[in-house]
Amino acid sequence: MEDTGAPVIGLALGSGSARGWAHIGIIKGLEEMGIRPGVVAGTSIGALVGAVYVSGQLDEFADWVSTLTPRDVFNLMDIKFAGGVVKGEKLFGFFQEGYRNPNIEDLEQRYASVATEMKTGRERWFTSGPILPAARASCAIPGVFSPVRIEDRWMLDGGLVNPVPVSTARALGADIVIAVNLNTQLISSHLSKASREQARKQAEENKGEGGFWERVLTSFSKSDSDNDDEDPGLFDVIANSVNIMQDRVTRSRMAGDPPEISLSPLLPDFAFMDFHRAEEAIAEGRRLIKQQTDVIRDWIGESQSE
Repeated sequence: MEDTGAPVIGLALGSGSARGWAHIGIIKGLEEMGIRPGVVAGTSIGALVGAVYVSGQLDEFADWVSTLTPRDVFNLMDIKFAGGVVKGEKLFGFFQEGYRNPNIEDLEQRYASVATEMKTGRERWFTSGPILPAARASCAIPGVFSPVRIEDRWMLDGGLVNPVPVSTARALGADIVIAVNLNTQLISSHLSKASREQARKQAEENKGEGGFWERVLTSFSKSDSDNDDEDPGLFDVIANSVNIMQDRVTRSRMAGDPPEISLSPLLPDFAFMDFHRAEEAIAEGRRLIKQQTDVIRDWIGESQSE
């Protein structure tokens, strides 16, 4: 990274499952302001979007995720309905076939993916080697995506230890950190109400397709989690537990090392698996940048955004 004498801008992209598509709108909004972060640190979905961005593939990625349907999402996930675990091999195999996979150390911008070492609980930063496996390691949400083995050690989701990696961005040389926190609103379930209704409609319309949508409803939407009289489904429990934990960890870590600029997309009806709603999340990311334009310019200075 070339030393121009200007402050180094860092972007800390937080965890948050489907809400993470808001990162795309935020990055695009910053680029349109003329702001190109020299440092990008990501956790979980933030690591994936950050990896696509620093490898120069964000536009085509945004176009692709905007076309996803609920069926596309579930077809990309090698779901074992009996065990409730997504291996992630199918999804990230798709990325490795369709997207470039450069070495992190060869990139123009500095990048780090934050993961958690399962055996020790240590926070791990991947700052070298192929970028997609590094991002995949950060996305191993407990109970959802299978752990990833890297350097002979099993890795879990980075959100367990550092949901919004402000500290990582600073360690990589950022003077001003823009943090994106997706966990300010608790996720109520694995599927939002709108997505559950869509799945029910599809189940009724496609009864001859081997029960695909029925299995989706059974595994990801056992009950309406807004109704406290019903027992919550397995994946609803996982979604809530992970989100609550990440919210508490985020508050603690950001209190000790606050970013200069904190952005919190408002996506109250977004659930864990609503990856097919990318256009809504991207639009919210863009809206947030427009709303915070003056704050961002005050911190970064007009010279950085001309």
